[in-house]
Amino acid sequence: MVVDIKTHHTGHRKRLRERFLTNPEALPDYELLEMILFPAKPLGDVKPLAKTLINAFGSFGQVLLATPLELMKVEGVNEGAVVAIKVAKAAAERLLKEEIMDRPVIKSWTQLLDYCRIHIGSNQNEEFHVLFLDQKLQLLADERQQKGTIDHTPVYPREVVKRALEIGASSLILVHNHPTGDVNPSKADVDVTKQIIDAARPLGIEIHDHLIIGAKKHFSFKSKGLI
Repeated sequence: MVVDIKTHHTGHRKRLRERFLTNPEALPDYELLEMILFPAKPLGDVKPLAKTLINAFGSFGQVLLATPLELMKVEGVNEGAVVAIKVAKAAAERLLKEEIMDRPVIKSWTQLLDYCRIHIGSNQNEEFHVLFLDQKLQLLADERQQKGTIDHTPVYPREVVKRALEIGASSLILVHNHPTGDVNPSKADVDVTKQIIDAARPLGIEIHDHLIIGAKKHFSFKSKGLI
């Protein structure tokens, strides 16, 4: 019996879409990644590529967090596949951000950590962000203050406080990532936190926490008694 490959793959995609619409949670990770990759390869089988990507990076989530350069190193990945994967990552990031907007951060702490992790947790260079909060601890803005190297980011406490006054923030959550994966604070991390606290206190601005984010872990200055 001769099988029409084009018809076979078209039927597979149709069945996969139907299964997704009926029960998306039942799809294994590689099939969900298949669906993300459909636009990158309108015809043909993308299942092998989906499985290759998950094997290469270790999990579905790590595929989304991989950089475009890392993705392009995988055989079979083209620009369309990279765009499709990064769009999925951006969509997840925006959804998480929406979930923490207009709600006190203490009531959406898990979502906040997830947002920080997907936002900067897998970045190859350190970034220092500030989450500006109002009097109800609701998020006013998330802004990157500085971008540094793999193990250092310059931070200027006066600029952080100045920006808080401009936005009208009552408190701040400091956030930066450690690309090495070791989320323990350095002496420089502890020192700059103290400097920002000292600069903000006379102006009535509280430092609610300082989070160090890794790809899989985080460190909270507040929960460890450092704030």
